[in-house]
Amino acid sequence: MSGKGPERFTKATLPRKTCVACGRPFAWRKKWSRDWHEVKYCSDRCRAIGSAKPLTARPTKA
Repeated sequence: MSGKGPERFTKATLPRKTCVACGRPFAWRKKWSRDWHEVKYCSDRCRAIGSAKPLTARPTKA
């Protein structure tokens, strides 16, 4: 096995991204291997927060 197989990653060299919702860095996971380029959120909680429509303030009567 002299370098002819797929590239191997150690925990320190895994690809990283920053979560769009919370801004925290997160690392590649095997379950994201097919669609890593589409992953934006680090968790289901952040995905729920990030996909929610922002609340708009109603104008107050003066």
